[in-house]
Amino acid sequence: MRSSFNPFSRGTLFVLSMMVFAASAHAQINTGSAAKVESLLYHINKMYVDSVDDEQLIDAAIVSMLEELDPHSIYIPREDLEDVNEPLKGNFEGVGIQFNIVKDTIYVVDAIAGGPSERLGIRAGDRIIGIDTENVAGVGFKNSDVMDRLRGKKGSKVNVSILRRGEPNPLEFTITRDKIPIYSVEAGYMATPSIGYIKVSRFSATTMTEFRSKLDELKALGMEDLVLDLQGNGGGYLRTAIDMADEFLGDKKLIVYTEGRTSPRDDTYATKDGRMEKGKLVVMVDEGSASASEIVSGAIQDWDRGLVVGRRSFGKGLVQRPVMLPDGSAVRLTVSRYYTPSGRSIQKPYDEGVEAYQRERIERLAKGELSSVDSIHTTDTVKFFTMNKRIVYGGGGIMPDVFVPIDTTLSSPYFGQLVRKGILNTYALAYVDENRRTLLTQYHNVAEFDKDFVIGPDLFKGLERAAEQEGVEMDPADKIRSKDLIALRLKALIARDLWDTSAYWQVINTDNPVDRTFQRAIEALSDNTFQKLGMAKP
Repeated sequence: MRSSFNPFSRGTLFVLSMMVFAASAHAQINTGSAAKVESLLYHINKMYVDSVDDEQLIDAAIVSMLEELDPHSIYIPREDLEDVNEPLKGNFEGVGIQFNIVKDTIYVVDAIAGGPSERLGIRAGDRIIGIDTENVAGVGFKNSDVMDRLRGKKGSKVNVSILRRGEPNPLEFTITRDKIPIYSVEAGYMATPSIGYIKVSRFSATTMTEFRSKLDELKALGMEDLVLDLQGNGGGYLRTAIDMADEFLGDKKLIVYTEGRTSPRDDTYATKDGRMEKGKLVVMVDEGSASASEIVSGAIQDWDRGLVVGRRSFGKGLVQRPVMLPDGSAVRLTVSRYYTPSGRSIQKPYDEGVEAYQRERIERLAKGELSSVDSIHTTDTVKFFTMNKRIVYGGGGIMPDVFVPIDTTLSSPYFGQLVRKGILNTYALAYVDENRRTLLTQYHNVAEFDKDFVIGPDLFKGLERAAEQEGVEMDPADKIRSKDLIALRLKALIARDLWDTSAYWQVINTDNPVDRTFQRAIEALSDNTFQKLGMAKP
């Protein structure tokens, strides 16, 4: 019942079944197998030519054993357990800033709302030059170095020295660390006077509080219909997915059921209280939408409550349960499969191994699936039926009701280097740092900025110079090919640095030349798509 994120790097390791050894005190197992493993470990310690690390051997064996099961049964060493769980808990302890390292300087991108840094007045564009008594400017710090020094237990203190544009001397702050929220609702705004948009990036412990608050906020602004963006959402807590689906479905409607070899079928139904049971709904998905995202979109699709728009989702239909091991490490063990209300299993095949399983999503582009609906081939040919008798399939993800291809013709090696080397990010940050006051005076909100701000020749030339300083030469053909894509990404990043992440998505969605899923979602809410597909009247 957890996310599929794997924190442990799994290489080609020899299979030594130490999982049995570690679990022997807790479960009924084959005593012969346990004795064999224990005997081998004994002889390695007594006879092996070099000294060995027992813990490292056992960790390697556990990983290898789990690789024989399925791609989502994973091992988490005890030192990684807290970091892995942080995104799902919805908070961590620290000072509450987002930062980028630009030319060996730590720039504050944003002070998280409600966090201790924001309360002290630290703001975007500030440059951190000292942490406690240590100089951190121009010394080759990495992201991990900054995080190691700024994170810490709630109530502990850290001193930071900050340079701020317009201030002649460094500003000194003493920050008392606190719990910092990790927001899973990245964006929410009114796309039209009656259509709201909400982007959810994960299903964490705090997601529903954020989501309900955003629903209420948009309803107060006149929202009648909703676009729910689950693109790239890799999942999270099963309970959170159920609660989200419950907001859209009427009382006693089946949301999902789970069933496994030792786990009897367990049905979960909607309750009578939902904030968005009326009004049209579109759920946006893509090849990165997995697990909890597929539970929500599958339930919406099976009940004909809304349209699923985009591309085939990832295909994770396995449920994990945490198992703690004696040394404080843990295993997320697959215990059952989940099924959509119509009876579909969304899980894609994994019998060719973990690497092939993970590679399958990348291979979809090479096979043409992301650009042509005719190239999509699900592994399960059994027909299932929605409430209105529309045919749907399982066995490899949620197939969208409305397919939207991506356009790869605008991408280029030059654009790829601008993104991968962080040049677009750092250039946007530097530009905003120099022009923040002017921009905020000229553009009072995101809508005005999105409508009127243009990436002109001067900005392009500045970006080219910044790229050259990083060793990236501009190719004239690539520039022509990717000009619109570069301009859109740069404009969105400038909006983010001026306001917040929601502003980034508001700009990206407006006229995305590569992926028109959002535009198609808005069209579907405004034309007769619902009627043509025989959808139930919301």
